Amino acid sequence: MRMTATTAPAAHRLTIAERVLLADGWTRRAIAAGAGAVGALALAPVDLAPAMAAPLCVAVWLLDGCDAAAPGATRRFSLAGVLSAASAGWWLGLGYFVAGLWWVGAALLVEADQFAWALPLALLGVPAILACFTALGFALARLVWSPGSTRIFALAAGLGASEWLRGRLFTGFPWNDVGMALASVQPLAQSASLVGLHGLDILAIVIFAAPATIADRRGEANFATGAARIAAALLTLMLGYGALRLSTHKTEFVAGPKLRLMQPNLQQDAKFKPENGPEILRRYLALSDRATAPGRTGVADVTHLIWPESAFPFVLSRDPQALALISRGLMGKTLITGAARLGETPPTAAAPERRTKIFNAIEVVQGERIIASYDKRHLVPFGEYLPLESLLRPLGVQQLVPGTWDRGDGPARLQVPGLPLAAPLICYEAIFPGEVVDADAPRPQWLLNVTNDGWFGMTSGPYQHLAQARLRAIEEGLPLVRVANTGVSAVIDAYGRIIDQLPLGTDGVLDASLPKAAPPTVFARSPNFGFLLLLGAVAAIALWGRLRRR
Repeated sequence: MRMTATTAPAAHRLTIAERVLLADGWTRRAIAAGAGAVGALALAPVDLAPAMAAPLCVAVWLLDGCDAAAPGATRRFSLAGVLSAASAGWWLGLGYFVAGLWWVGAALLVEADQFAWALPLALLGVPAILACFTALGFALARLVWSPGSTRIFALAAGLGASEWLRGRLFTGFPWNDVGMALASVQPLAQSASLVGLHGLDILAIVIFAAPATIADRRGEANFATGAARIAAALLTLMLGYGALRLSTHKTEFVAGPKLRLMQPNLQQDAKFKPENGPEILRRYLALSDRATAPGRTGVADVTHLIWPESAFPFVLSRDPQALALISRGLMGKTLITGAARLGETPPTAAAPERRTKIFNAIEVVQGERIIASYDKRHLVPFGEYLPLESLLRPLGVQQLVPGTWDRGDGPARLQVPGLPLAAPLICYEAIFPGEVVDADAPRPQWLLNVTNDGWFGMTSGPYQHLAQARLRAIEEGLPLVRVANTGVSAVIDAYGRIIDQLPLGTDGVLDASLPKAAPPTVFARSPNFGFLLLLGAVAAIALWGRLRRR
């Protein structure tokens, strides 16, 4: 029988750890979900990094509590213990993802007459699915769990592996990984140049779960268990490395290019229709002609203008009048803009008829010609394509962006006259560590991210998107130029320092020079090495602790 707080000896006042360990039923589930929700405070825009200690310390105590459900499970495999761990992980993950991803529902209210019915699926269904990865992480940790400090490393191995899987399975969704708590602190974020986001996941779990071991020796003045000492050493090393990296590398700029980023703050509503195309284009041109620096007049001192994703409610390449207006309005300056692009499949023996394709693209405009383009390769599920379409389409489910969008298959690079080689990233492509640069192509010198976060209004979503794109700059050692429809547009150097930005929900332009690239980072040379090294290390420590206990 599981001992509860009411059956504990009256003379002994239970600690927080013991209360969590002994909790049962819905009390246990509520504790898990509540702790997960507190952890979301570590994410942008709040960026309260220590808040991640709440879910990870509670995770340790919840996994400790699985012993009561499966006596002797620390000495041998117990299915009951693994299932109890998975249940605790699912509830903790549910609270974390509901609190961290609530803003996804805002996209369904843009066209509420069509999509409001799906709001419960966005607010609870998506978090419930993502929580299955947290459940898997807890179950994996339970398999190598043992009393003592080494159980922290069991959690790091299990949950770190499940976060890596979440970023890859079913096209991947590495959004709000636990490692983003470290990424919010500039010196700590520099370690991403060595181990990447998924390496930060493992480091974050060890660091933020370590305080749970303080409760291991109740009644003794022992605040330096093995796990706590290792966590403190890791934190010190990371702070030292980050401070040294930032202090010894100042921001330098590429000579020549003068960029102007245009943020129109055009809401994603009924106004964004083809019939409003001419008015939208006039707005863009008028906004782009603003001067933001003393002594500048319009676009005269600008070499390149950059407009956000999906800038037009029409196909730019099929509208010569629009191209002529752009050429005159921008005085022939080079324009880099998001746009829909049409293409055709070449005929084959199996498919002799040509099929028109439509891509979410970046196009480079000089004069009245489109001289280069990049087609988005990683489409947004339920946004630009419908997973399990044959099953869901008959039920009336459809993606938010109408039409059949095709995946691009070209290399992720864009050569713009007058600028170094760029790695183009459209919207959500910027959240995938290790995938923003083609390893078999010449190394780009900057990251270009155009996006349209207007679907999500004044919520946490655009800030979280910026934070993840910024981490890609640190990982790769490449500056990032980010242009967003409603914000946050920013210029970020190769070390993640924000040079300048436009606030969310405002219109305006940002004039900036292009920062120089840093030398290739350890992560850029070998994206998986740091993560695999850390995963192997924590798994080995966890297994050693379990064997020692046996």
